Amino acid sequence: MSDIEHEWKTNPRWRGITRPYKAETVEGLKPSIDIEYSFSKKGAGRFWKQLQEQPFIRAMGALTGGQAVEMARGGLEAIYLSGWQVAGDANESGHTYPDQSFYPCDSVPKLVKRINNAFMRADLVEKTDGNGGDTDWYLPIIADGEAGFGGSLHTFELTKHMIEAGAAAIHLEDQLATEKKCGHLGGKVLIPATQFIHKLVAARLAADVVNVPLIIMARTDAGSARLISQDCDEIDRPFLTGERSPEGYFKTRGGLEAAIVRAKAYAPYVELIWFETSTPDFEEARVFAEEVRKDFPHIKFGYNCSPSFNWAAHLSDDEVAKFQETLAEWGYAFQFITSGGWHIVRYNSFKMARKYRETGMSAFVGLQKSEFSAVSEGYTAVKQQRENGTGYFDAVLECVTGGTASTMALGESTEAEQFS
Repeated sequence: MSDIEHEWKTNPRWRGITRPYKAETVEGLKPSIDIEYSFSKKGAGRFWKQLQEQPFIRAMGALTGGQAVEMARGGLEAIYLSGWQVAGDANESGHTYPDQSFYPCDSVPKLVKRINNAFMRADLVEKTDGNGGDTDWYLPIIADGEAGFGGSLHTFELTKHMIEAGAAAIHLEDQLATEKKCGHLGGKVLIPATQFIHKLVAARLAADVVNVPLIIMARTDAGSARLISQDCDEIDRPFLTGERSPEGYFKTRGGLEAAIVRAKAYAPYVELIWFETSTPDFEEARVFAEEVRKDFPHIKFGYNCSPSFNWAAHLSDDEVAKFQETLAEWGYAFQFITSGGWHIVRYNSFKMARKYRETGMSAFVGLQKSEFSAVSEGYTAVKQQRENGTGYFDAVLECVTGGTASTMALGESTEAEQFS
């Protein structure tokens, strides 16, 4: 028995995971040298441990490295990297797009890398200050793989790029890549369930080839989708209406039952299942989880606490307050606000701009006072020069010059003089 096969059979980490390929196939696809993907390995291990030991993990979508650092400093234990946000304000094309996979496919991996680099800078800044070890900055990053940006081969390569950038987990959705829509937009077109399973297998194979225990989450949009690209799959046929759309797609009923059937088909290949819902509905969430767990008692679920919902229109304040804890009881172990970072940036930027226009510098000084008051809670970004690593590079320069350099930046800075 090979080392890979022994690992799959004996490590509890792989309980319930189906691989429809052999260990020797993985060996044949590996490069001749072993490459360590430290960020991804550490993140995947940390995220897996959280899933096993905690009732649930909260996360928000981060737009920048700095925002992710503040989420970590504020106490969150994972970062969600939203394709919606990447489309909207953080993609490599430099454009603002709707969530329809218009952006370049390397955009999410590059943001994963940027966030990990920001975590590393925060780590080094703490070490320079003599506080190293107080914070484990390297939060797991759960990255949006969209619909794989194509077929199974595209998914295979995308997954490798995610791992190289340092993702701990990736999620994929069962929409047709060329018609991909946000889960809360109309016009979604599903692909056959078996075709999506091939994408999940491709992602697992990619992770195995580079020897990273990547966590994979399968998302189904079957609840609200009304179209499917083909009628060839036995899993999907009970839900077909027999009608065609003007584009030639097949019409499907969708709904909760369809989502449950698809989730059961995907469960053997993944660690987490995400059912994209149209409202924050307790009963729908409960039924979905209970039905899937009848066949797969160990599967865990992700839940999109979406800003697309008008939460106050669906739930009372008391229901909102207990929403996540209630879902956790049913196995929703990863709960995330997909575009939370986008809303934080937009709203706070708008409010600050209005105040600045109306009151001038009093507006910014008010913000600065709020920052100072948050220092006692652990906030440090009030010292912006320190936060970006000026002290670290001063330490590098001091080492290079033997301590004789007169060009070190932080010691005589206004920040050092005024923000002590």
